[in-house]
Amino acid sequence: MIYDRNMVVLAENLPVYHLMLYPLKEFDTKETVLKLNSLMDLGLSDADIKRIIFMASTRKRFTGIEISDMLSEDQIATFSVHRHAFPNVQVSSSLKRNYPFADVLTHAIGYVSRINENDVKRLTEEGKIDNYEGTSAIGKLGVESYYEDILHGITGTREVEVDSHGQIIRTLNYNPPIPGKNLVLTLDVRLQYYAQQLLGSMRGAIVVMDPNNGELLACYSNPSYDPNPFVRGIRSREYSKLLNNPNRPLINRATQGGYAPASTIKPLLGIMGLNENLITPTSTYFGASAFMLPGSTHRFRDWRASGHGWLDLYRAIEVSADTYFYDLAFRAGINVIHEYLDKYGFGRSTGIDIHEESLGVNPSREWKQKRFKQPWHMGDTVPIGIGQGYWTTTLMQLIKAHALVANKGHFVTPHFLKEIRMQNEKNSYKDPEAGKKLKVKSDSYFDVVRTGMYLVINGAEGTGRRAFHDASYKAAGKSGTAQVVSIKQDERYDARKLRVEHRDNALFVAFAPFYHPRVLAAVILENEGGGSAKGAPIIRQMMDKYFELYPGYMGEKTPVRMKFGLGGYANMQ
Repeated sequence: MIYDRNMVVLAENLPVYHLMLYPLKEFDTKETVLKLNSLMDLGLSDADIKRIIFMASTRKRFTGIEISDMLSEDQIATFSVHRHAFPNVQVSSSLKRNYPFADVLTHAIGYVSRINENDVKRLTEEGKIDNYEGTSAIGKLGVESYYEDILHGITGTREVEVDSHGQIIRTLNYNPPIPGKNLVLTLDVRLQYYAQQLLGSMRGAIVVMDPNNGELLACYSNPSYDPNPFVRGIRSREYSKLLNNPNRPLINRATQGGYAPASTIKPLLGIMGLNENLITPTSTYFGASAFMLPGSTHRFRDWRASGHGWLDLYRAIEVSADTYFYDLAFRAGINVIHEYLDKYGFGRSTGIDIHEESLGVNPSREWKQKRFKQPWHMGDTVPIGIGQGYWTTTLMQLIKAHALVANKGHFVTPHFLKEIRMQNEKNSYKDPEAGKKLKVKSDSYFDVVRTGMYLVINGAEGTGRRAFHDASYKAAGKSGTAQVVSIKQDERYDARKLRVEHRDNALFVAFAPFYHPRVLAAVILENEGGGSAKGAPIIRQMMDKYFELYPGYMGEKTPVRMKFGLGGYANMQ
């Protein structure tokens, strides 16, 4: 069984009836299966029949092979009448996996499905095949696959003596089966369901995490699909529809979708600049309408056509000034940027406890030479400063990196497992990164960029101010608007003139309460436009729901006044 953090059942076992074949030399497997398929109207495809024959050829004698599951009462009655003609076939009962929330949790939990030829080969190579005798299903995706060994348990064995007709005379040895253990996940299905509601028909993903320990409270990818048909063996026509769906429901957009992080990355590059002595919190830079490399006429434009005027780091984050970070990237260089992105976890696994994860691209000179057979140019470095160019990340990598900002430098591993339970036994998840801290010259750098993110939501010029203006808690965040296609130098972006798949992606990431964060949330919306206009309202609603469910975590009510840079004074909580 699999439960959410409040012990709501997410994956259960329901009783069903199977038609089981016990391979014997006296009976032709193919002939038997074909007769039963016709007699009982089992609806087996040629591929199903081929699979059964293969399984029969690899299993030991007296070990059952599932021909069909979830038999109807009529099918059971039909077999009972003709049972004498099939002495090596039996109807047996067992428990079948069921996912009561259907498509709400698919990409996180995954599903179990019939063991296929590839599974048999892998289990044989791993020396586990004997533990799957008499078993028809195995974890295929998500938590079901990652924790398969824990959930599956140990198959029982019985050694018997038989006569010349294959009939059992007596039992010589019996080892009872050991049931699998139960999993309690970090997910709150109420938040998960709400994330699905918020995304509606939009393609994208929402991740909600506790930045103090990496517990994933929600992780939803849209569109999704119902995993239950996979349990009993999905029909090829149904699977083809999913596989060929242009919205790609089979992809987990939270862990497999590769996106430019856009301006959400600016606070992390700010930490880099401070640590490398390239900037100070209050050193100023004049943000014009565009940035140009020395000796070049190419204009790297700011999102605001008129520019932003004088900027320090606080205000550069608040107004998301592109030219400030173009200049920072130019002065840092790709080698330094690549080093810091690697420290933050980009271009590598987050350590999440599911197998379905892409690594993204942390670009470097070596990467470009290997990928494109071309040298790195300074013009490649500049757009990295605003999370564009060759850089791609997953939403899970982004939220893990922003946890470093929220919790002031402590690494956490995003994870779904909270506890493993079996009767009176309880084992909690142990974070492999516990105690690991990002090394910087001063922890005050975290305070600086956190303040900048606070201004994004609470400052007079903040790009996320409108979405959070009446929130009952104080949050900090960062918007991002990622270009999907390049725009010519003499053109301005106009979504109406572009195909839907070429329009900007919207991102937003935020944490709350400001001083003692308990929740960190991030969203990616494919081709939906601006991060502050589209992403921020989604995260606002997600956080409202979190504090509705966990009101005790809302934080202090008394505002504190702090002074910083060009932004002057602001109420800080």
